Amino acid sequence: MANQGSGSSRLPLALPPASQGCSSGGSGSSAGGSGNPPPPRNLQGLLQMAITAGSEEPDLPPEPMSEERRQWLQEAMSAAFRGQREEVEQMKNCLRVLSQPTTPSAGEAELAADQQEREGALELLADLCENMDNAADFCQLSGMHLLVGRYLEAGPAGLRWRAAQLIGTCSQNVAAIQEQVLGLGALRKLLRLLDRDPCDAVRVKALFAISCLVREQEAGLLQFLRLDGFSVLMRAMQQQVQKLKVKSAFLLQNLLVGHPEHKGTLCSMGMVQQLVALVRTEHSPFHEHVLGALCSLVTDFPQGVRECREPELGLEELLRHRCQLLQQHEEYQEELEFCEKLLQTCFSTPTDDSMDR
Repeated sequence: MANQGSGSSRLPLALPPASQGCSSGGSGSSAGGSGNPPPPRNLQGLLQMAITAGSEEPDLPPEPMSEERRQWLQEAMSAAFRGQREEVEQMKNCLRVLSQPTTPSAGEAELAADQQEREGALELLADLCENMDNAADFCQLSGMHLLVGRYLEAGPAGLRWRAAQLIGTCSQNVAAIQEQVLGLGALRKLLRLLDRDPCDAVRVKALFAISCLVREQEAGLLQFLRLDGFSVLMRAMQQQVQKLKVKSAFLLQNLLVGHPEHKGTLCSMGMVQQLVALVRTEHSPFHEHVLGALCSLVTDFPQGVRECREPELGLEELLRHRCQLLQQHEEYQEELEFCEKLLQTCFSTPTDDSMDR
């Protein structure tokens, strides 16, 4: 059953006690046979199932339900169904707003009001679609087609970032929605936003949506690879927006841990050299995630270790110096641990020949 709606409907605060001597007896076997009872076909059957479920004495026949208890259950289920219907209607109203054409001859004030209304609709949809049932209903109402086709690359940045956020909210952890979004070509547009959009908020939300489409989603990761997504991710880590840098490095680390088969591809792109160059920039909390990604890249991967040992990188000296700086700073302990692990993996291991055996 879907979650309760966000409208005025509320479930009763407490279940009335069962009448004296009333048992929660199970729905045991039917006369002349055994096995599970048939599924409920109406509200009355659902009420009966709610009463008999979880019985400790399944062979006892159910006893009559008190009128008070029956009324409470009816109100509870009616409120839940009513709440879900209300949320679907809210989504339909939002989609009606978003489907309206923009009036070319509208004045500046009218255009501003129109944009504000559309932004409000996108925000409400994002709140509603935190519920997976609502996210599925949104897609069945062709909402995703509208988002990808019209709003993901809309003129106003406020519409673009809200559209990207809504795509991510709907897609996270729901394979069927991820597949629909990928089929609509959204990943290409999201990567373009991450790489080129002039608005930082759009780029951050595009990265969120990308993460929801490629983590634990094989088809999404394959598209990501075909679209040169790792290069886009590296360029995002080289920007000046701290949130974008941290989240890009975190996604890279996650993909390396979950999909070590792509380490060779990343090494061939010069990822080791680029990550080391990032560590050489002015120190910031972002370095923890860069070093974490570098650790993931060299773990159980001799090619990565060999590249880290290249003398021109000067990585060993850099790591030892960084360890000295971090020793007295408790807030950087995870970064320190990554430095020590890299030193151990890359500069305290057997020769290359023994690693390749």
